Amino acid sequence: MAMKVGVIGLGTMGMGAALNLHRKGHEVVGCELREASRGAFVSAGGRAVASPADLPADLDAVVVFVINAAQTEQVLFGEGGCLAGLNRGAVVLCCATIAPEAAKALGPRIEAAGFLMLDAPVSGGKAGAEAGTLTVMAAGSDAAFAKARPVLDAIAGKVWALGDQPGVGSTVKMVNQLLAGVHIATAAEALALGIRAGADPQTLYDVISSSAGNSWMWQNRVPHVLAGDDTPLSAVNIFVKDLGIVLDQARALTFPLPMAAAAHQLFLAAAAHGEGAKDDVFVIRVWQALAGIDLPKGSDSK
Repeated sequence: MAMKVGVIGLGTMGMGAALNLHRKGHEVVGCELREASRGAFVSAGGRAVASPADLPADLDAVVVFVINAAQTEQVLFGEGGCLAGLNRGAVVLCCATIAPEAAKALGPRIEAAGFLMLDAPVSGGKAGAEAGTLTVMAAGSDAAFAKARPVLDAIAGKVWALGDQPGVGSTVKMVNQLLAGVHIATAAEALALGIRAGADPQTLYDVISSSAGNSWMWQNRVPHVLAGDDTPLSAVNIFVKDLGIVLDQARALTFPLPMAAAAHQLFLAAAAHGEGAKDDVFVIRVWQALAGIDLPKGSDSK
């Protein structure tokens, strides 16, 4: 069933989702402040607006791919937000990584305004967004899932239905981000150690990729360092935020997370060193600064 869908946030993840929705026959209106991103989506055949308030009133679904909870609340309820102008009954998919408590608080507000809500954070990175094979960790009512199904079918390879209460999806995504952040930091640490000890970085990558120490993040992120490309597919600052969410939740539960805390400090150190907007694996520049190692192919800090 073709739907009329608004996608708020045409960054790496939102652009991929919007393009897949468009390719699969849905009428898509993207919303993005950056003119270049709007232009790219229009060039691909979509429509685009600069403000959530300018989205058409007759949308069937709104997919929110912004950075955090504050931005999610702003684009929905704030000045220039979209919900005040939309016809009631649409489903809102909140896909940003936010604290579980924030998702729990948004659910009743969205429903009270006359809309359905899915707490629907995603994983899969740029490749998954572009291929339409994201993993969606979703929670919400049966009605919300039913309304959102055509959208989910267009953007996801796997949809986990995790319950009827908003917050459960964000809880599972929080655990995923703990692992993702630690794995990135550990991959960078291991690569830096190998370089410092004299190993060839490309050979090290090849050997570990076929050994027990391999991880998805090692295989996905280390090639960015080998290519000297710090273009942010996911930035250092994302893990400053996401691991901060993890640690805040753990603190509320009186639950120790020594590995996540150490990784968070490394991402903070990279941000303090001026790498916050760079690709997240360039947390490796913390070790470069400490040990003076030479990174391959122009990966040195710019």
